[in-house]
Amino acid sequence: MSNQLSSLQILKSLSDATSELVKRLAPSIVSVNTRMTRGTGVILSPDGHIVTCSHVLGRAAQVRIGQKGRTFEATTLGFDPYSDVALLKAEEKHLTPVELGDSDKLTTGQFILALANPFNRQPTATSGIITSVGVTLRGWRSTAMENVIATDAKLNPGFSGGPLIDVTGKMIGLNAAYVWQRGIAVPINRVKNITDRLITGGKLRRAYLGIVSNTIQIPQEITSQTGLEQDTGVMIFQVEPDTPAKKAGLTMGDVIIKFNNQPITTFYDLPRLLTEDTINKKTKITILRGERIQELTITPTTAEDQNDE
Repeated sequence: MSNQLSSLQILKSLSDATSELVKRLAPSIVSVNTRMTRGTGVILSPDGHIVTCSHVLGRAAQVRIGQKGRTFEATTLGFDPYSDVALLKAEEKHLTPVELGDSDKLTTGQFILALANPFNRQPTATSGIITSVGVTLRGWRSTAMENVIATDAKLNPGFSGGPLIDVTGKMIGLNAAYVWQRGIAVPINRVKNITDRLITGGKLRRAYLGIVSNTIQIPQEITSQTGLEQDTGVMIFQVEPDTPAKKAGLTMGDVIIKFNNQPITTFYDLPRLLTEDTINKKTKITILRGERIQELTITPTTAEDQNDE
């Protein structure tokens, strides 16, 4: 009887602690609504900085924020579609920011909570454990998400942009998707790096080549003939005019197999390597043209620079 009582006490203690955690974090969680979408956001600063997922916003400049049944306006300060992070600024003051944890210290098996408030009511919650740390998610929203957190917490519609929380109540990730029966979150250290730059007026810049491409299988006779050690690459289907790709001499039908001496085996490898460090820097790009391997030099710019020309 005493053992049964002890087990009930442990369960009640766990239940009470979880409920208290959700209640404590409620003031830091808001709804994020545009004309087309509904999601969640997390307050980062008392003066109105709010983080959410970029796919929740789309290209919306003005957003409605909701908390405790009231609504107010927010403006989009910037976003990084590759990491699926966006930053908003509301004109509200004295908001309650969430406390941030350290995602570099996460371990598999760690207990977590995923919170959301897409309908401007009380936050909703799901729970689970971290199943993997440092996962690369390919084929979602036509891109790849590198080094994300995977959990077994079920994320319902509207959870995107909400916080992933550890047992101490600290935010360790930004919930982004529920795919393949796994909750996917962007690590908080990456979120913080992005939002800190946007808060201080910095811009997130990614290198741009000016091509339309996709993964293809390279015929075995060509890999044998050329000594190529990979059987897939990225074929160019279109080269935009007056772009780095055009200026480098790339053309439709070329198969990219290396960029900056790194193998390119899938469509998702290029966005990972087109970092800010490669902008305006002469970089080697290796292609398969017909049955010959060629090496060219390309100088990536940014999409913004391209639009200014």
